[in-house]
Amino acid sequence: MKGTLLVIAVFFAGCIAGWAGIIDLAKFGETGKNLTMYILYILIFLVGVSMGCNPDLKRIFRSTTPGLLLLPVSVIAGTLLFSALASLVLPKWNVFDCLAVGSGLGYYSLSSVLISQYREAAIGVQLAAELGTIALLTNIFREMFTLLAAPVLNRLFGPFGVIASAGVTAIDVCLPVILRNSGNNILPAAIVSGVVTDFSVPFLVPFFCSF
Repeated sequence: MKGTLLVIAVFFAGCIAGWAGIIDLAKFGETGKNLTMYILYILIFLVGVSMGCNPDLKRIFRSTTPGLLLLPVSVIAGTLLFSALASLVLPKWNVFDCLAVGSGLGYYSLSSVLISQYREAAIGVQLAAELGTIALLTNIFREMFTLLAAPVLNRLFGPFGVIASAGVTAIDVCLPVILRNSGNNILPAAIVSGVVTDFSVPFLVPFFCSF
């Protein structure tokens, strides 16, 4: 929870810095415009390094059954379904905008930057930044909801319900909460779901942003 609140604080600090003119990326020309994407590439690389350094990852995937892959597929499908339905009550954003936001699956840093970059040409800088902010907050709230509601989710829907709620964060931030409420035997399911949803974000978000 402390880490999530720190992310929110840093985000708003950045907003204030940009609004007050303390940092103006436009002054750096094309380099400043693409700076967020450069940082994003570094972030994705570091995520890969982190996964590759995990000594338990090979063992977990070696013991994974094909049926277990239905869990992340269901998580993605369910998230996209309800994201599409959200467009019915959010007339400002079309169904593909809502699907792009939902495709973050809890990965707020990656999804918000991708949406801001890919939607800029179609809807303008201001609206793209607004949609990126919505993606950031939506996916942060998903993480916070899982951290707070894990005991209730586990009681009502079982361990898979907690993993589904966590989305991408089932592999990192929410993993301790999942294990504490559902037991260590659920670790392979959480890791597989987290990894598969993690890898899907860089493909799903640009795909829905292209419409």
